[in-house]
Amino acid sequence: MTDHADPELTIHGGMAICRQIQTQIRDFIILGRLQPGEQLPTIRAMAVELSVNPEVVEKAYAELEREGILTSSEGSGVFVAAQPTNEQQRAQYRGAFEALCSEFLTQAARYGFSSEDVIAEINILSNRRMSS
Repeated sequence: MTDHADPELTIHGGMAICRQIQTQIRDFIILGRLQPGEQLPTIRAMAVELSVNPEVVEKAYAELEREGILTSSEGSGVFVAAQPTNEQQRAQYRGAFEALCSEFLTQAARYGFSSEDVIAEINILSNRRMSS
């Protein structure tokens, strides 16, 4: 995501663009494609790369920073935050994690999927990632 257009970062319909950017960044961190301390493209560069309004990228970055996933420094840029290293730090994120899971289950229910369906699909996806 740093110096060239990544086809996996292409924005698809069905979800607000801001939310899609947030999801892609989270996924890249989970998959190890973005490491703690790694610098993200500037708001303007990301907006150009994705062909979106810079305000959308700014909002996505701000939300991820609020969640503790990204950090920023005036004049230095936006970086992937260090991951929590102990249980106390992990507990800080518990509320945000629960809210994310609740929102996900609500969205799945809107499409007619139960909690059991979600768990089954997560297990399938997790197994695929482990075998890749």
